[in-house]
Amino acid sequence: MVKLLIVDDSVFMRTVIRDMVTKDPSIEVVGTASNGVDALEKILSLEPDLVTLDIEMPKMTGIQLLEELQKQRPRHRPKILMLSSLTSKDAEMTAQAIHLGADDFMLKPKDIPHVREIGDELVSKIKHLVTLKSAPVTHTLSSKQGPAERVVLIGSSAGGPPMLDTLLAEIPADLPAGVIVTQHMPTGFTAALAERFNRIASMPVKETENGDTVETGKILLSKAGVHTIVSGDIGTNNTRIGRIIHSNTPPLHAVRPAVDKTFESAAHVYGKNIVSVILSGMGNDAGAGAHTIKEAGGTSLLCDEKDCLVYGMARSAIQKNAVDKVLPLNKLAREIERLIRQMEEDTHV
Repeated sequence: MVKLLIVDDSVFMRTVIRDMVTKDPSIEVVGTASNGVDALEKILSLEPDLVTLDIEMPKMTGIQLLEELQKQRPRHRPKILMLSSLTSKDAEMTAQAIHLGADDFMLKPKDIPHVREIGDELVSKIKHLVTLKSAPVTHTLSSKQGPAERVVLIGSSAGGPPMLDTLLAEIPADLPAGVIVTQHMPTGFTAALAERFNRIASMPVKETENGDTVETGKILLSKAGVHTIVSGDIGTNNTRIGRIIHSNTPPLHAVRPAVDKTFESAAHVYGKNIVSVILSGMGNDAGAGAHTIKEAGGTSLLCDEKDCLVYGMARSAIQKNAVDKVLPLNKLAREIERLIRQMEEDTHV
């Protein structure tokens, strides 16, 4: 049983969150609080497993509460899930919250009537978070550092971040490839997401910057608000390397970054030396890109539908006959490693 404390200054939000989570019998709401001062007292007395935390509150904000938890270091520290509004100010505050030790964040819909639509994802995120190890990963840099000759491309949307936690933790640190993750996310929030993944993944993770080189043993997370284009460049010894270009061209499939843009551009640079992976997500993004990768000789993997919250993106690849293998989430990392190491062997034959 997960013991949950709900912290929000809105009576409506406290009520709605309680309604959404108590539909799952494995979650028990042990208390609610309308501000950080009340929340701090209840964290110490109730010892919840997880706290859903609003940012803007009277008396003590969510940020100030996190600062107090760092100072006091309670005997039982709950996991903290920030609930953030879709504003640039909240994006900055969310990044600050993650930096202060919050374990994850979730975005609240702009329109109150749509708040209940996040119920399934909220329950899934709560149950996932309480199973995550708290200790941050220590990254050991790959012995094969430098511009990547091979690349793993991962595309995901709704329901994707918890799956990425699992996958990025299981991909080995010494994988002889670079990794690019394109996760649909509102502008401003991928910096916080990259910092979060950096605590969990086997390789170091950073948000993309214009001009970044795709490097072996490093993970790039596509920056929200721009498309991540992989451009071919000539490195030392006339080797071809991948470089990140941010594009402000219009959204594709109503999203930016679009997975298709990253997949298709990377196919022209890396050709057969690509493994693409499609995780949970609604809509048609990723299907055309997976098809381009397959046409270039690369390999496309899908996560099994039973492990996905939504299966639209994966289905778009199936409809384009662009899938080589469908695997459960817990077998994807092993298959990625097998394929990449086979590519490495083939280049040395």
